[in-house]
Amino acid sequence: MATPLVQISTSEAPAAIGPYSQAIRAGDFLYASGQIPLDPTTGTITEGGITAQTHQVLQNLGAVLRAAGVSYDRVVKTTVYLADMGDFSEVNEVYAGYFSAPAPARATIQAAALPKNVRVEIDVVAYLK
Repeated sequence: MATPLVQISTSEAPAAIGPYSQAIRAGDFLYASGQIPLDPTTGTITEGGITAQTHQVLQNLGAVLRAAGVSYDRVVKTTVYLADMGDFSEVNEVYAGYFSAPAPARATIQAAALPKNVRVEIDVVAYLK
């Protein structure tokens, strides 16, 4: 029998703006869609540069993780999308404050463009057991 897929959503993170879910639980794993620096209360892009945007993205992801009953210590893989690879060190500095050892596996990619012209988007995969 196939494991059912379970949609995870929370009002504490921006709502999906297209045909996708904030996250899907598939068996023992959670696949969270990329989050951008949208304030879930106001729907506006976080101002203040890459540091502020990265904090907002990670706060949004934290809300999705909490809605699934886990936290950052269960994240096994992330993908970081940057509009400018020149922001890498600042993003890394903020990112390090959200993850403890062992840090998750990660890929970082410079994207030609990100939704709403933001500077950073991050998605995660978490192990739920």
